[in-house]
Amino acid sequence: MSDRAFDQLVFTPADVDLSRSPLAGRIDAETYVLGAFNPGMTRLPNGNLLLMVRIAEALREPVRDGHIHAIRWADGGYVLDAWPVGEVDTNDPRKFAIRGQPWRVLALTSLSWLLPVELDAAGRRVVAVHYDRAIAPAASYQCYGVEDARISRVGERWLMTTCSVSPERHCTTLYSSDDAADWRLEGIVLDHQNKDMLIFEGRIAGEYWAQTRPLGDLYFAYPPGSEWLAGPSINLSRSPDALHWRPHDKPGIRPHAATTATARMGGGTPPILTDQGWLTLWHGVEPSGVVGIYRTYWSILDRDDPSVTLRTEHAALLEAAPALTEPLKDVMYVEDVVFTTGIADAGDHYVIASGEADLVCRITHIPKSVFAR
Repeated sequence: MSDRAFDQLVFTPADVDLSRSPLAGRIDAETYVLGAFNPGMTRLPNGNLLLMVRIAEALREPVRDGHIHAIRWADGGYVLDAWPVGEVDTNDPRKFAIRGQPWRVLALTSLSWLLPVELDAAGRRVVAVHYDRAIAPAASYQCYGVEDARISRVGERWLMTTCSVSPERHCTTLYSSDDAADWRLEGIVLDHQNKDMLIFEGRIAGEYWAQTRPLGDLYFAYPPGSEWLAGPSINLSRSPDALHWRPHDKPGIRPHAATTATARMGGGTPPILTDQGWLTLWHGVEPSGVVGIYRTYWSILDRDDPSVTLRTEHAALLEAAPALTEPLKDVMYVEDVVFTTGIADAGDHYVIASGEADLVCRITHIPKSVFAR
C-alpha cells in the first residue's frame, strides 16, 4: 500500500538476551530464539506503546541419541522430554506430530514466553525491554508455553488474552492489569481449541464482548450456492465480568465463498470503536504448502450488534513483506506469513503490530482514510 508512512521490523530474535530468559540456567541444554513475534500491543499510561512479544525459545540441538526433545514446564522448573525420532513427523519446523495415535497429537520444538518490549509513542524504536516483567508458564495448563497475547483496554483496566498450551488442553487464559505493567493470571476463560480471543475495547449495553475462534475437525456444509464456506469462523461471546463467557447466538465473520484466500480465518486485533462502528483486523489463510499464506483483512462491525458486518473487503490490507525479511532469509523457516495482533490510535493513522514470518515483529502505520473509502 503506497500510503504507508512507516512499515518496518522493530524487534527480532537478535534483540533478545537469553541470559535474562525465564529458562536461563534452568535446563541443561543450549537454546536459541526461534522467533520473537506475534506481539500483543497497547498504549501505556506514559503514552508509549507496549509490545508483549512471544519468544519461542528452542533447543539448539533438539535431536540427539536417536531422540527429538521438547521443553516442558513442570512444578516451577523445566524438563526435557525425549521422543524416538522414528515415531514422529517433523515436516513443520515449529512442531512435530506423534505417529500412531488415534488423534492428531503434537509436541512443540520450542517453549514460548512473553517479553514486554516498550516502544516510543509512534512505535518506531525500542525504548526499553522489561525482562523483569516477562510472563512465563506458571500452571500445568501452560506447560508447553504461553503464546500470542492480545491486549485490550476496557475503561481503566487492561485485559490480555493468551493461548496456553499443554496436554491437558489448548485453551485461552486471561491476565488483567491496572497499569499494563504488572499482570495477574486470572485463569482459563475459554476451553480446548478455542483461541484467537479478542476482547472489544469497550462494552456494549454494559457487557464485555469478544471474538473467539473454536477449532475442530468437523464442519457442516452450507447449502449449495451459499455465499459462505464451511470451516473455522470468527465467533462472538458476551460476559458480565470478562471471566465468564457465553457464546452469542448469531454468527460473526465467516469465510466467504467468493475467495479461497480466507478459507481459514481467525481474529487479529481487538476491535476498537470508530465513528463507523467497530474496526477489526483479522487473518485469512489461503491453503498452500505446509503452513499456508497468511494475510490481514479488515471489517467494520455494527456498534450495537457486532454480529452485523457493515463493510469489509476481499483485498488484503497487509501481506508478507519479503523486502523487510530479506536480511534474515538465512534464519527464516516459513514464508508468506503476516499475523496481525495489535492496533493503536495515533491521530490520523493507526499503528499496527504484526508478527512477520513467525520470526519478527513488524510495525506498520496505516492512514485512517483507508477504512473510510
